[in-house]
Amino acid sequence: MSQIRSINTKPELCIRTTLFKMGYRFRLHRDDLPGKPDIVLPKYKTVIFVHGCFWHGHQNCKKASIPKSNTQFWLNKIRNNIIRFNIQKGILIEQGWRVFVIWECTIMKEQHTLPNFLNSILESKKDNK
Repeated sequence: MSQIRSINTKPELCIRTTLFKMGYRFRLHRDDLPGKPDIVLPKYKTVIFVHGCFWHGHQNCKKASIPKSNTQFWLNKIRNNIIRFNIQKGILIEQGWRVFVIWECTIMKEQHTLPNFLNSILESKKDNK
């Protein structure tokens, strides 16, 4: 578990590469925002969190299965991650940010539709300016 990274993961790099190729510019892991979002697009007042299915308790996902040893520890840890994220998400929304969560499993399954999805998120904000 010590070798698992919290930043620059493969799913996160995939999203960043796609956004950059599409012409969007962004900031990474801004520590002045609650939750230190993975990707921040200030021009669109949008933050994107790239969630690992296991660490954030993705419902009905096979990557989110709880280990058989020390089960209670992992259940508590994941539950606390979910609670902490919901608090941070609420604060970001109160500050006027649009918050999006993209799950690890979705990125890996839907790489071919990722540009359309990201574009639809960001273009909807352009129209509302």
